[in-house]
Amino acid sequence: MTRRELDTILLHIMAEHPTLSDINFTVGKAIQAEVDGFLRTACTDLGIRALSPYQTENSALALIGANRRNINQLLIQGSCDLSYQLQDKARFRVNVFSQRGCYSVVMRLLPTRVPSLEELHSPEAFRQVARELNGIVFVTGATGSGKSTTLAAILNEINQNKAVHVVTLEDPVEFVHPQLKATFNQRELGQDFDSFANGMRAALRQAPKVILVGEIRDRETMEIALGASETGHLVLTTLHTVDAAHTINRVVGMFELEEERLIRVRLADSLRWCISQRLLPKVGGGRVAAHEIMGTSLRVQDAILNGEAEGKTFYEMMQQAHPFGWTTFDDLIVDLYRQGLVTEDVALAYASKRAVAKRGIDRIKSRRGEKTTDIEGLKMDQEYARHIT
Repeated sequence: MTRRELDTILLHIMAEHPTLSDINFTVGKAIQAEVDGFLRTACTDLGIRALSPYQTENSALALIGANRRNINQLLIQGSCDLSYQLQDKARFRVNVFSQRGCYSVVMRLLPTRVPSLEELHSPEAFRQVARELNGIVFVTGATGSGKSTTLAAILNEINQNKAVHVVTLEDPVEFVHPQLKATFNQRELGQDFDSFANGMRAALRQAPKVILVGEIRDRETMEIALGASETGHLVLTTLHTVDAAHTINRVVGMFELEEERLIRVRLADSLRWCISQRLLPKVGGGRVAAHEIMGTSLRVQDAILNGEAEGKTFYEMMQQAHPFGWTTFDDLIVDLYRQGLVTEDVALAYASKRAVAKRGIDRIKSRRGEKTTDIEGLKMDQEYARHIT
């Protein structure tokens, strides 16, 4: 398959599913487009049914082109990442990987325009992140939870308001930032630097005020990122963790046991914000973001240094710091339910502590005059009554 043929197929898929987020090529399945979190069959009107190993391999090679680094990485490591420009229509982040002796491809559609915090309806705390002068900020969540979009919006806020030098280290470059008030240099793994650790070392010699690290994957990169945050740089990065507590544990767990105390001290001093997010199916279609937001305080620093304890958990600190823009997932998800953006089932499915979210939803129902009986609890009570009578 030539690039021209592949481009024709991709353009057809985008016309067929204009709100898609991903395109999936898997042996034995038709080409699929992900829309609002669910896969839908695409291109059947072109006669493309279940893909053969030959078809997926040809698609993969058309995407990779003559990039020998990606070819070698695919052969040695079993997968490779790249960016793909579809004429002047769209950009994709692409992952090609092997499975059971065949190749599969997943293409993530990248927005062509950098989003603003206003467009994303982001919390006010995100503007506070953009105003930070130094330290480290973690944006965490599962793959596809919108971490890159959130970081792009925060960088856009910096770009609009600060005349500073920003260096980004990405795999691949997703959002291309215009040169506004800030000066941007965006570097891509494989093309401009060979590892995030080396990219970070080089960035420290490039006089930036803000450094974006697409993802911290190892101890070495985390060590350099903490060092940069301690020497007057604002470091923004992502981790695949579900909440603040797991984020702290992940950072500490990257280091040897004998280093733990020192790392806890450094992290307590450097951490400015920990933002975790999840995308929830929205009533009427589409998805809506829910955030957990934790800043820094003496209590947070103490919990990082000495670990969480009863009455001193990160969760409780976020609950008690709403006036400062902090929030738990559960409080925000309950608010999304109050606004009618998500159903009760979705709210409970995505909550961190189901009982907390349930109580919040019941309070809303009570104010509305709706029934709040816990059906599961009622069934248990009825079963118990049968046994004692």
